Amino acid sequence: MDFKTIITKRRSVRKFSPTTPSREVVLEILRDALTAPSSRNMHTTRFLVVEDRETIDKIAAMRDYGSGFMTEAPLAIVVMGDTTKTDLWRENCAISATMLQLSIVDHGLASCWVHVGGRPRLKDVPEGEQAEEYLRTFLDIPAEWGVECVIALGYSDFEPKPLPEWDSEASIMWHTRE
Repeated sequence: MDFKTIITKRRSVRKFSPTTPSREVVLEILRDALTAPSSRNMHTTRFLVVEDRETIDKIAAMRDYGSGFMTEAPLAIVVMGDTTKTDLWRENCAISATMLQLSIVDHGLASCWVHVGGRPRLKDVPEGEQAEEYLRTFLDIPAEWGVECVIALGYSDFEPKPLPEWDSEASIMWHTRE
């Protein structure tokens, strides 16, 4: 699949078929994501692949909004960063997670990013328990690793509509010499 097709097909998919992708395909996707650029080439991103249905359902409960759909995802990948290596671990994770999602499309799968870092479990109680704190209660996450997001993935259960047209030129500015 060429790059233009990949970026056109990449959509946030929240409905998955029950078919689980093979471990070989998931490993290829993870290897692709690990080629992502990182601050000072430190490669601080870490992945935790969750295949267990019960654990994915617990992950889906990490927030009272935006994560419930994960109960239908056959796989979840927790994207984390080693906070002891660089203060730019979140940026490294974001780049790796984006590469992960593009590789997922290239392998005929679909995904959706669920933000974790800095997000509360309860929308109306932003100062309460954080999603990351909740995940740490049942996932084996080293203390020095921070959690940026969880990527739900699998085979799409439907064909997403194309992205709506928007004025992309409004997002671009030019600075030129006179």
